[in-house]
Amino acid sequence: MTLMHYLCKVLASKSPALLDFYVDLVSLKSATKLKYVAKEMQAITKGLNKAKQELVASANDGPISEVFLKTLNEFVCFVEPEVASVNNLYDLVGRNGYALVRYFGEYHCPFEQVTHTLYNFVRHFRKAHKENNKHAELEKKEAQTEVEME
Repeated sequence: MTLMHYLCKVLASKSPALLDFYVDLVSLKSATKLKYVAKEMQAITKGLNKAKQELVASANDGPISEVFLKTLNEFVCFVEPEVASVNNLYDLVGRNGYALVRYFGEYHCPFEQVTHTLYNFVRHFRKAHKENNKHAELEKKEAQTEVEME
């Protein structure tokens, strides 16, 4: 029996309602990948800036790039507010992530590390709980078999 198995066993006997605490953490696995979202946000912002630069650079090309300019301008006008909106959401996630890290008292630990640790804890907790349940069922069957044999 590991410490995690013991923790699950104690929790099952003292506060069984808490055994499914992980249900409230449905986004935990996604949260462990926030650094990838940061890279994507940087790439999107960089791509938008390049499109704007191309728009400025193509403005002096004359009538040959008129259709291109019109299309690119429409694209930039459509995408720019969308990128700003996603960037605002990303900033909000970052602030909430930092608040979560501080809530757990991890002032020098990056958000991804804290969420990864929590995610691993939940995985191991659920596995230990399942194993405890299987072990309890086996003991129950063995006890039942002994009673039947008598």
